[in-house]
Amino acid sequence: MERRLMRSIATSALISVATTGCHATMAQSSSDSPSSALPEGHYTNVGAEWPLKFKAHYFGVSTYSTYGCRVEYAGRVRADEPGDQLQSSSEALGSRYPDNMTAGAGPIGNFPPPAKVTWRSRDGTALQAEIDIGEIFKDQLIRHHVAREDALDPASSGTPGVILEVNDRTINVYMRDMIALKKPRFPDRPHSDFRNDLIKVFSRTY
Repeated sequence: MERRLMRSIATSALISVATTGCHATMAQSSSDSPSSALPEGHYTNVGAEWPLKFKAHYFGVSTYSTYGCRVEYAGRVRADEPGDQLQSSSEALGSRYPDNMTAGAGPIGNFPPPAKVTWRSRDGTALQAEIDIGEIFKDQLIRHHVAREDALDPASSGTPGVILEVNDRTINVYMRDMIALKKPRFPDRPHSDFRNDLIKVFSRTY
C-alpha cells in the first residue's frame, strides 16, 4: 500500500510539470498567470469523475512553410516571424512530425478571445484567421486515448497542452496531455507508465 501511495505521489509530480519546448520560431512566454477567476485546485484531477475535464491549458504554436506568421492569444504575441524568411516544411522533419509539437506557455484560464493569426503561405498569399479555441474545446474535455480502468489516480494534471499549427495554407489545432497509467505500456520499460498522445481536433485550409 505504501509503495503504491509513493508511486502515485511521484506520478502526480511528473504530470504536474508543464510540457516544454515548441517550434523554434515561437515567441513564447512561460510566465503566463492563470486567470484570477480560476477555481482553487484547478491544477489537479485527483479523484475527478470521468470524462476528465480541464479549466486551464498551456499553449504552443508551430509553423511550417509560412512567411511572417504572427499569432496573438490570451493577450500576448505567441509567434512573430520574419516576413522575408520561409519556414521549413513539416515534410523536412520526416517521422518526427507531428509528434515534435508541444505547448509551453501558460497556464491560461479557459478561455480567452479567439487567437488571431496572420501569415503568408508558401506561394506568398496573404492570409488571416481567427481560431476560437474556446469554441473548439467548449466541452472542456481532455482528449486522450486511455480507458478509465487503465488510468492511475490522478490521471492528469488537469492542464493539457493546446497546439496551434500553421502549415502553408492549413491551420490545425491539437491537444496533448500526459495521462498516467496503472502499469507500464511495455513490460521491459518501467517508465512507460503514461501516454502523451498528440490528438488533432480541428483543421481548416484557407
